Amino acid sequence: MIYQHGGVEGIQFIKFEYVKAGKIVVGPIHGVSRRGMTQTFEVSHLDNEYLLSVEGYYDESTGVIQSIQFRTNKKISDMMGFNDGTKFSLRASGKKIIGFHGCSMKNLNSLGAYFTKHPPIKSEIGGANNTGNVFDDGGDYDGVRKVYVTYDNTRIRHIKFDYDKAGQVVSREHGAKEGTQYEFKVDYPSEYITCVEGTYAITQPYGTDILRSLTFKTSKGRTSPVIGRPTGSFVLRSEGNAIVGFHGRCGGSLDALGAYYSPLPREKIEAQGGEGGKSWDDGAFLNVKKIYIGQGEFGVAAVKFEYENEANEVVVGGEHGIKIQLLGFEEFELDYPSEYIISVEGCYDKILGAETGVITMLKFKTNKRTSPPFGLESASSLSSTK
Repeated sequence: MIYQHGGVEGIQFIKFEYVKAGKIVVGPIHGVSRRGMTQTFEVSHLDNEYLLSVEGYYDESTGVIQSIQFRTNKKISDMMGFNDGTKFSLRASGKKIIGFHGCSMKNLNSLGAYFTKHPPIKSEIGGANNTGNVFDDGGDYDGVRKVYVTYDNTRIRHIKFDYDKAGQVVSREHGAKEGTQYEFKVDYPSEYITCVEGTYAITQPYGTDILRSLTFKTSKGRTSPVIGRPTGSFVLRSEGNAIVGFHGRCGGSLDALGAYYSPLPREKIEAQGGEGGKSWDDGAFLNVKKIYIGQGEFGVAAVKFEYENEANEVVVGGEHGIKIQLLGFEEFELDYPSEYIISVEGCYDKILGAETGVITMLKFKTNKRTSPPFGLESASSLSSTK
């Protein structure tokens, strides 16, 4: 449980209840309680709920935090306090919050957090449920670097994974290595496996379900060749997550395959284009649903983005650009959640009346298609891709 008490000056105090070794540990009050209102926010650890991030505002003149909002893997709290001042955010990609620190006197002046990697999600297996021997590589890896699949013209006989763990390669293999080996390399750490599609069928002389084909898809929109012969199908995928480990069943062949999922890491790429203008930042969300591009006399005059957050709520970002030069907005809508942006390309140029270069064209590439160019192409180009 989190307790926050606010007044006219901002957040007066905050108190946290932690869970350690299955027991509740009540932390001290940070700040001083005076006239105001107390709000609470409960995190249900028994339902595998945990904190992902904290956002809020602070007053630079008084040094007092004005408001706080907590986000878990299941819900978002109300904004506790007033949305006045400078915004701050405590978030670490792929990690959960396990503790807090900060400064306080009469009021809460600052807040920091301790993070740790949160546990991966284990999927059901696709394929046979009662043949072969169980294997489980676990999900305590940072990503997959390379996959090796051996096929003998009838079935998948063997599979090997090169995982990354703290920068070191850890290999695990399963099955009988008989047949032709195929390899699929992932450009880790800028690329992750996000989906595995497979097929299985009753195969003689065994008379049981055995995997017949596998296909791997990545966060960059790449798809491996189909390895094997497709029949009855299954899919291992969790939206917004990377596959960081595998489990399944195998004997002389690969009978079934399951996965461990962990959130895709978020990385902020520096803005590209001209050096002028006022900086803006919408923050990070689960995905982009729609893009609005405002056309002007010399190309792109404004942009606006529609997002979806972790609570599956639509969040409309601010309108960024020069409204008086707008000739109208064009829209690029994504087929969310199966479609997502993987790169942005564009052009920028120094135009009449501008002291520095401005963006003249933008083009968005998804895992399914490429948008038409919005604006006017010029000599200088920009690209945002990982």
